[in-house]
Amino acid sequence: MAMSGGTEDGEPMGEMNTTPLIDVMLVLLIMFIITIPIQTHAVKVDLPQDSSTNRPQEVDPVKNKIVIDPQGNLSWNGAPVNEVTLTQYLDQTAQMSPQPELHFQPDAEAKYDRVDQVLAIIKRANVTKLGFIGNEQYREF
Repeated sequence: MAMSGGTEDGEPMGEMNTTPLIDVMLVLLIMFIITIPIQTHAVKVDLPQDSSTNRPQEVDPVKNKIVIDPQGNLSWNGAPVNEVTLTQYLDQTAQMSPQPELHFQPDAEAKYDRVDQVLAIIKRANVTKLGFIGNEQYREF
């Protein structure tokens, strides 16, 4: 760190010493860089399912029903499904004209997180006719 002195005749220095300011700025910059969270990049890929063992059930052109049981398992019109198959069914319903109704019935004991995940899948599929059924089970007496 170089410091500038006054002139030869003993007069005081007339300029501000910026070296401490630069040191503080460098320390703050390093602290800022250290506190930035590491960006993780993940790509989720839905791999195709074996169609010989998992024959898709036909989508009803009038109404379809999604049920979530207390363990968080999904069923589509009474048949158990996973998220990938549910997404495929919802994409089929979104392509139909007119779009069939979708009835959504989560069990009262189902975890909210699971219900929220399924609602996000439904929203991403651009379903416009969605109805919640079985809400009377949540009524307090």
